[in-house]
Amino acid sequence: MDGKLYDLMDWKAIEEITYSESSDPHRILGAHRKKKGTLVQAYLPTARGISVCLNGSRKKYPMELVDESGFFAVFIPLADIGTYHYEVLFDNGTLCDMCDPYAFPAQIKDGDLKKFSAGTHYEIWKILGAHPKIVDGVDGVDFAVWAPCAMRVSVVGDFNLWDGRRHQMRRLGDSGVFELFIPGLKAGDLYKFEIKNHNSAPFLKADPYANQTEMRPKTASVVCGADPFHWTDDKWMMERKRHSQDELPMAVYEVHLGSWKRKEAEGSEEESAYLGAEFYNYREIAHDLAAYVRDMGYTHVELLPVMEHPLDASWGYQTTGYYAPTSRFGTPDDFRYFINYMHSKGIGVILDWVPAHFPRDAWGMAQFDGTCVYEHADPRQGCHPDWGTLIFNYGRPQVSNFLIGSALYWTEEFHADGLRFDAVASMLYLDYGRKPGEWVANIYGGNENLEAVEFLKHLNSIFREREKGVVLIAEESTAWPNVTGDVKENSLGFHYKWNMGWMNDFLRYMQCDPYFRHSQYNDLTFSMIYAYSEKFILPLSHDEVVHGKGSLVNKMPGATLEEKYAELRAAYGFMIGHPGKKLLFMGQEFGQMDEWSEEHSLQWDLLEYPIHKNTQNYVRDLNKLYRKHSALWEKDFDSDGFEWINCMDAEQNIVVFIRKTDDPAETLLFVCNFAPVAHKKFRVGVPFAGKFKEIFGSEDARYGGPGLGNTRVKTSKKEAWNGREDSIEVDVPELAVMIFSCTPTEAPKKTSGRTKKSGEKAAAEAADTMPKQEAADDGSAADVILATVESATDTVQKKVKKAADKVAETAKKKAADAGKTADRIAGTAKKKAADKIAQKAKKSVIRENEESDGAK
Repeated sequence: MDGKLYDLMDWKAIEEITYSESSDPHRILGAHRKKKGTLVQAYLPTARGISVCLNGSRKKYPMELVDESGFFAVFIPLADIGTYHYEVLFDNGTLCDMCDPYAFPAQIKDGDLKKFSAGTHYEIWKILGAHPKIVDGVDGVDFAVWAPCAMRVSVVGDFNLWDGRRHQMRRLGDSGVFELFIPGLKAGDLYKFEIKNHNSAPFLKADPYANQTEMRPKTASVVCGADPFHWTDDKWMMERKRHSQDELPMAVYEVHLGSWKRKEAEGSEEESAYLGAEFYNYREIAHDLAAYVRDMGYTHVELLPVMEHPLDASWGYQTTGYYAPTSRFGTPDDFRYFINYMHSKGIGVILDWVPAHFPRDAWGMAQFDGTCVYEHADPRQGCHPDWGTLIFNYGRPQVSNFLIGSALYWTEEFHADGLRFDAVASMLYLDYGRKPGEWVANIYGGNENLEAVEFLKHLNSIFREREKGVVLIAEESTAWPNVTGDVKENSLGFHYKWNMGWMNDFLRYMQCDPYFRHSQYNDLTFSMIYAYSEKFILPLSHDEVVHGKGSLVNKMPGATLEEKYAELRAAYGFMIGHPGKKLLFMGQEFGQMDEWSEEHSLQWDLLEYPIHKNTQNYVRDLNKLYRKHSALWEKDFDSDGFEWINCMDAEQNIVVFIRKTDDPAETLLFVCNFAPVAHKKFRVGVPFAGKFKEIFGSEDARYGGPGLGNTRVKTSKKEAWNGREDSIEVDVPELAVMIFSCTPTEAPKKTSGRTKKSGEKAAAEAADTMPKQEAADDGSAADVILATVESATDTVQKKVKKAADKVAETAKKKAADAGKTADRIAGTAKKKAADKIAQKAKKSVIRENEESDGAK
């Protein structure tokens, strides 16, 4: 070796490189200016020879092997060699050109690192992970990973024989982030990180920020392409921002993509499972699922976690890829296509997301750099006793940032319309699932996980600022207060909460033998005590039809299938009337008999049988009824939208209630009979005098029922019942829910103040007796008179005044009298104006305290 070259070299630092223990390889490797020239050093195990080729002059400088492990060096007598590349001869005889990865500066700015360290880098997925890019005109991939306690981190893959000595990464200050730009790599390349710490041998880890992964059971990360996806849902995204979901219908179809439909297996069972041949691609299933959801009348689909996970049986709830759609169904762009297509068909997409825990897989996030990076070190805080998983350390800013970034990633990069947070209760309580002595109290001695609370508030507040229109839903099974609402009002900040209390109570009631249900009546009505304490979604979810619980129809009592399905129809009918948004798990809409399994497709062949087809038709019509009538969703979170008529009839297992809006004509009356006993001429109190028509019945023959019900419109009578002045008599079939439209026949009575004119007073009194069903949509009789006055001659105006005076003198007259008055006006008015008065006077209702110049 040349003595000058020997003297220029830092042998201690070279030893760090050859022993693969360097956290700053750029300090040694690459080109470095020295006195009177440039020192170039490279470390390429298995290389037989390397030459430095100057791109500007085409000069070539052979490098000297200074360490037999593959360390090469050369001194070039030029102060500035410009850009260069290596010509490498490997030990297998391959000769190739390659750019030096250590010739490029760090790609991450200090500002990004500071925000990440503070937990406030809300687009962190654009910084960490693997990102194809062009640097100084060279194509390659920039890798970055957070491993704060690592001694050394390397990128490994097929491109370097999975050899951790070749591409050692540079630690960026004290951020704990390691970064390296590797020229020549491209989308589709496999990679992992090889990590070495002070206490163990090197080990491999998948990238926590990877955007794509290998098909299970393989675990490598995949470099994802950088080409932008062509979205066509601009209109949907704009409308999403403009409208609150609170006052819109929300009927959610919960779906597990891997078992909604499956392909016929090809090849051996082991080969099919390995290749994922049984699964439809995201693009394929999008078309079938969208068509089905639209036909069934749902507004949204909610997908069980599509984030990458190794175990099919976890259904996605043991997530390892928080930034990667599972490769079981295709690529990230395939999943973008899925959501884009759903939006094109008017269907929202909600994703289940798991911020509560993660699995222990050795290649995953567990002890990522050899220490507890993402989880708590103390097992009393970091281990979940029931699920055998690890709990995130929410108090660590970088961990909080990882999760907040993941949530934003799915809404900003994939246009998801909502996230449902799984297992929120396990996050909120330090003693969740633990016995005394197995948990650590907070600083105040309580069992509340204050760090998790702060994390949730932080995430939800950021979403309300950045992602207007996106809904965040909590699966929170306890009575933790203020789960939904504004963070500024001491809420956790969620938009909605699953009503687990309603679900448990209602199913317990329905599972009870109907002859003994009267003792469980409170389970049916209790939910309305707290219905407005949160913004609730009523879930009949996947959790209720697995692990030996049976399908929903098999929870229903009954000696025959007909009885079981009658019970199921009644349950769905009651659910649609109860305040709160709705969710139903797939397969339950046609009454699948077996409980759900992720191992095979839904039992679609059951639709060949009438009892299942009828149930599917029932749910379809129920959803369409729900979407059509605003009373069922407009005031879901306003107590003015619901009234009990009868919630005291435990002996007969009957409840009666109304759903309503500000318009009385939109009112719907529900009569629910959960006993196998029919009632003839059953008297029901009604909210006002009017006509009541059965518009939907669960026992209709179309749905497999006996076809009993009320075919004729019921007119109320002034007979007090259920605390109401008016009532009707209806026939109530056994185990049935009936829904009646309500048409008032009298104007709503309001407390009147002092009237300004005697004509106004008379007109208002006359309106009290005028039939409401004849009211014109466009105004009152006074408005009609005014319009006539404006278009008539002076003579007609005088007669109009005389007619108005007549109205004042004949207060409390019926609509016919008002019609005669209009006829007298028409006698001397222009023919067209008079006809208009006569027609509209018979239909209009003059409301009290309504100013009417026509009565002057």
